[in-house]
Amino acid sequence: MSILKKPIITEKANLDSELNNRFAFVVDTHANKIEIKKAVEETYGVTVVKVRTMNVRPDRKVQYTKDGVMSGKTAAYKKAIVQVADGDTIDLYSNI
Repeated sequence: MSILKKPIITEKANLDSELNNRFAFVVDTHANKIEIKKAVEETYGVTVVKVRTMNVRPDRKVQYTKDGVMSGKTAAYKKAIVQVADGDTIDLYSNI
C-alpha cells in the first residue's frame, strides 16, 4: 500500500509551491506525519522541513427526482501539505 496517492494540482497549491516551497498531496488515511515525511523524501529526493495534515470530510448531496429522494456523498480523504527545504523543489510535471 502506497502512502502517497497523488499530488494536488490546483491554482492555490501551485501558488503555494512557487512562493513558499510547499506541496500538497492526497495521502493514505491511516498515514501519520512521520510516514508521509519518509515517503516524500524517498520518492522525490528532497529534505522535508514540515508536514501538515488534514482530513477532508465527504460532501453530502440530495437530489429530488420522480422516483423520490436520492442521496449520496463523495469520498473522504486525507490531505498533506509538505514544506521542502530552501533550494529543494519537486517537479510534479516531469511525467506528463
